[in-house]
Amino acid sequence: MIECKNIIKTYQSGQVETKALKGVSFKIEEGEFVAIIGPSGSGKSTLMHILGALDTPTSGEYLLDNKNVSELDDDELAEIRKNKIGFVFQAFNLLPRATVLRNVMLPLIYDEIPKEKREEQAKKALLNAGLGEEHFFHLSNQLSGGQMQRVAIARALVNNPSLILADEPTGNLDTRTGEIVLGTFQELNQNKHHTIVLITHEREVAEHADRIIMVRDGLIVEDKKNLNKRIANK
Repeated sequence: MIECKNIIKTYQSGQVETKALKGVSFKIEEGEFVAIIGPSGSGKSTLMHILGALDTPTSGEYLLDNKNVSELDDDELAEIRKNKIGFVFQAFNLLPRATVLRNVMLPLIYDEIPKEKREEQAKKALLNAGLGEEHFFHLSNQLSGGQMQRVAIARALVNNPSLILADEPTGNLDTRTGEIVLGTFQELNQNKHHTIVLITHEREVAEHADRIIMVRDGLIVEDKKNLNKRIANK
């Protein structure tokens, strides 16, 4: 599904050149649950932006479903983000005065999908994300942090993307709630066969994935199967 070939990303500020990625190569197969871990300044956020088609590499190739994302124009990148990638962020990014159902339906409105079909897809996504029907018509600001993150996961699922990209999804949650959210990702991977890439700086969070890629100083310093996978307590 994903193949990165010698990805280099350089930022230029005046006369100062900063190389955030220094030749990163790896593959992620369909149905994998992979954590990319690294400290602040390691290059993991830059790599996340490239995987999410939010940025392009200075050199090298990024292939998603055998399409060279590095060569696409802005409109084609937007299409990739809309249809192939579901994003889950640390800050939830929900509309506080909109209902849970409407928050999840929003990506479908822009596709001019009929309202009845939008509601059906949104309800299915919410149930798959582990949020019960009793919450569908609550405003998002009436929910707990863990419930809001499940709504964000449902919104990421609603277009049935081939890839879910989660950037520090437990960063604003307490430990117990974070475990619940990580359990949701594990269920989506194991039972719904979604490909999940989790970006984190916490080893304990990364241990919930099946494979861990460690980034440091713009390079991959470790890439191995996780033989000590943690099963989230739900």
